[in-house]
Amino acid sequence: MIRSRNLFIGGLLCMIVLVAAFVSFFWTPYDITTMDIPNKLKTPNAQNWFGTDHFGRDIFSMIMIGARTSLAVAIVAVGIGMGVGVPLGLWAAAKKGGWADEIIMRGNDLVFAFPSLVIAILITAIMGAGAINAIIAIGIFNIPVFARLTRSGALSLWEREFILAARVAGKSKIRISFEHILPNVANLLIVQGTIQFSLGILAEAGLSYVGLGAQPPTPSWGRMLADAQTMVSFAPHLALVPGLAIVFAVLGLNLMGDGLRDMLDPKIRVVRS
Repeated sequence: MIRSRNLFIGGLLCMIVLVAAFVSFFWTPYDITTMDIPNKLKTPNAQNWFGTDHFGRDIFSMIMIGARTSLAVAIVAVGIGMGVGVPLGLWAAAKKGGWADEIIMRGNDLVFAFPSLVIAILITAIMGAGAINAIIAIGIFNIPVFARLTRSGALSLWEREFILAARVAGKSKIRISFEHILPNVANLLIVQGTIQFSLGILAEAGLSYVGLGAQPPTPSWGRMLADAQTMVSFAPHLALVPGLAIVFAVLGLNLMGDGLRDMLDPKIRVVRS
């Protein structure tokens, strides 16, 4: 019996995107670097399942490689957020009320004062367009998200009996944070990670749409949407296909995050028919 329908559906959608991205390393139906002008703007057919673009390139092949681009940016950006934000959150909780806690929290407030996409656009505009700078920009915004969540979860644990016992045993706050606090907030971080992953895909698509993300000839779902905006009236599939790819990827991650929350949070008991 499937405990969480959301987890199953979300996992299935994510698996489809992951498989498409993985397979694209070894095989795509057509070479996306080759233009075929006589066959441009073809609607979906037996040879080109999702049609062709204004250069005659196969859209299905571009979607597969675009999935690789989006996932790579989101994975590394979330990794940056977790790798920096989690230790900062643990440190802030261990030093509650001290100067370190105050500096970390005020820094978080400063970042949160601006919309994430605006910050990403500002950073990439200063540092230059490209996938690497997009990763850095998205990763920087993820840091305070994980720092604040980790601190909040850790503070609720520091007065628990097993933490007090560890302190009596002579363990340092750093050791307690990583040996006892971190495993008990891992479920929160996993769920938040799926949410930030979906937001990372959206942010990458948004940056690519305005020309600040992955650069040609690397396919990107956001750039495919930007290229299609002037041809929607006579070739709607150019915008529909990458748009649906973004929707399915984000929907899958959000559903999976909701399902993981139901499964990992002991305070939630959801009965699904």
